[in-house]
Amino acid sequence: MTTMLEQRYRTALRLLPSYYRAEREEEMVEAYLHGIDEQDRDEMRPAWGEVASVAALAIRTRMGSAGAPARYATLGAVVRLFALLSVLLQAASALTERAFSLAWFTGAPAPDRELFLGGFRGHGAAPVLHEAAWWLLPLAWTVAYLALLRDRRRTAFVFAALAALPGLVSAMGQAVDGWGTVSLATTVFSWLTVLALCCGFHCDAPPARLPLASPGPALLGTCVLMGASMVLWPEVAVTGWAGGSAFIAAAAVWLVARWRSPKHVADPALPLALATLGLAVLVQQILILASWAQNAPGSLIAAFTVQTGIIALLAAALTATGTRSLTTRFRTG
Repeated sequence: MTTMLEQRYRTALRLLPSYYRAEREEEMVEAYLHGIDEQDRDEMRPAWGEVASVAALAIRTRMGSAGAPARYATLGAVVRLFALLSVLLQAASALTERAFSLAWFTGAPAPDRELFLGGFRGHGAAPVLHEAAWWLLPLAWTVAYLALLRDRRRTAFVFAALAALPGLVSAMGQAVDGWGTVSLATTVFSWLTVLALCCGFHCDAPPARLPLASPGPALLGTCVLMGASMVLWPEVAVTGWAGGSAFIAAAAVWLVARWRSPKHVADPALPLALATLGLAVLVQQILILASWAQNAPGSLIAAFTVQTGIIALLAAALTATGTRSLTTRFRTG
């Protein structure tokens, strides 16, 4: 006779994918019920720690753990590549923004420099620490990027969370208006990256590997590209514009490589990860356009509209290419 406790354990185990339950469910239920008196099983519930461990196992098994079917292995690869590419983009953005800030500071008039420095002094310890943290913590994306490529997963996760923290505090402190909405979207993007890091790089996951480029040149090249896009068009010198330019370049490079050597880049994980990254960038672009609709010059709106359209087209092309490769792999496999 099935007891209430057994039913509750089986309900919790439904978090696991079907292939894993088919192999392990009975064994796991038996282990959970071992040593518990039969007459007490109708009054008991699974411990929160047990449910949490099942949830963690569900994430790991759905992200391509050992013995997982091909679709779960591909999902895990997509999440890991998205996390790696997103951390790279966030790191390059933080470095580029601060390099531009320092360059502006060295050439700014004295009153402007005093205004900039005013946030770091003279207002008590707490505001000064807040301002310094807001300025410095996003640089932790670079540490997270380097740690991830050295397979220091816990270090990468901790520094990514630290880097995303100022955006969360800033978004919570802003009113929900035009720029507040953009700030919220940026914060969601950052914490989605942290979540992808946590879920994708579990203990069974392979080490992070950056495709089509070496880690150092990839970061430096992304910084140069983002900086160049802001220098060539100073009127749109914001992170959203630079991030969109970096995505367009990465997507174009992959599509050209796919066209020139289709057999060597047939893995569907990279285009699908790039498409996911493009979708996140696209949401930011649309929100920037919405917030600027009434106040920005027409040329600025036109530039962002063109860039947003290019991002949308490239994301659609990457999705179609990745889906086609995925279908072909499953059909032939």
